[in-house]
Amino acid sequence: MISGAAGDLRYDAPPMNVLGIETSCDETGVALFSTESGLLADALHSQVDLHALYGGVVPEIASRDHLRRLLPLLRQVLDEGGIKRPDAIAYTAGPGLVGALMVGGGMAAGLGLAWDCPVIPVHHMEGHLLAPMLEDEPPAYPFLALLVSGGHTMLIAVRELGDYEILGTTLDDAVGEAFDKTAKLLGLGYPGGPALAALAEEGDECAVAFPRPMLKRPGFDFSFSGLKTAVMIEVRKATERGDYAAQRANIAASFQRAAIDTLVAKSIRAAAQEKLERIVVAGGVGANRLLRTEIATQFQGRVYFPRPAYCTDNGAMIAIAGALRIADAAAVSEIKARARWSLDTLRPPGNN
Repeated sequence: MISGAAGDLRYDAPPMNVLGIETSCDETGVALFSTESGLLADALHSQVDLHALYGGVVPEIASRDHLRRLLPLLRQVLDEGGIKRPDAIAYTAGPGLVGALMVGGGMAAGLGLAWDCPVIPVHHMEGHLLAPMLEDEPPAYPFLALLVSGGHTMLIAVRELGDYEILGTTLDDAVGEAFDKTAKLLGLGYPGGPALAALAEEGDECAVAFPRPMLKRPGFDFSFSGLKTAVMIEVRKATERGDYAAQRANIAASFQRAAIDTLVAKSIRAAAQEKLERIVVAGGVGANRLLRTEIATQFQGRVYFPRPAYCTDNGAMIAIAGALRIADAAAVSEIKARARWSLDTLRPPGNN
């Protein structure tokens, strides 16, 4: 059994096992979560190798691979969890690629009919927000959430489950997109974020004075397109000087430092304004070591992270979100799939 923090959370139902299905983009995740014992089993298949040839996610390929992978992963998780069928099924209903979402939603609906159990549509970003609840010391409400996942960069005041106020969001490129696009400029593979972070460890983060976007402006919105453009200009200059190869690591390190400085400064400022003593950092970029070190060092309160494996898309975060939202179970015949779905439209369980 994988340890979890189920005993520290509030559930509006008797003890149950919840199956979580995640198919919003290019990772197929399935997990089994017990409201008594925590995470029982977890399996993930990444499509990175399929999409690397194209330099980004191809929606049709993503959907077809989810179809191939879901049933084997489902059998694996049920076997590892030691049960024949769950008490409820949660699936990612959005935001994401509609075709990929339909695969997960269709599987959840079919299993719900076969097993006669409730099916819960889950907001993908709420899943990320709740991922730290899988840890042994989950955060208590209220807290500030910095969500840095895929195409999202958001600061959210979280009063309780479903009571969210978005304080700031990205106006153009999200920070994850900026990492990927900068990595491409530097000739790194896909996905670029981890490769860029690895290259940055070899460079001097003070070598290039990149801008810290919108730090001097009021409010908490983000913009990383200008930073990406500054990197493009610096790459061009280094190429013209003939020292591009020698400067690649310095450019990567300087970019990473500028992006992380921006995230950390705005997060701490937002927490101070909202008088919040806890910060949750979640989503793919939440695994970045510099981000984790800097925000934990600079913030005077407590900072919570999911373990790195649960920063990327996964079934475990959907399973625990479903367990907490059992009151939002939908008709099994209704498959929800939303390409866009604002987090602040959610309400506490039973009110959606």
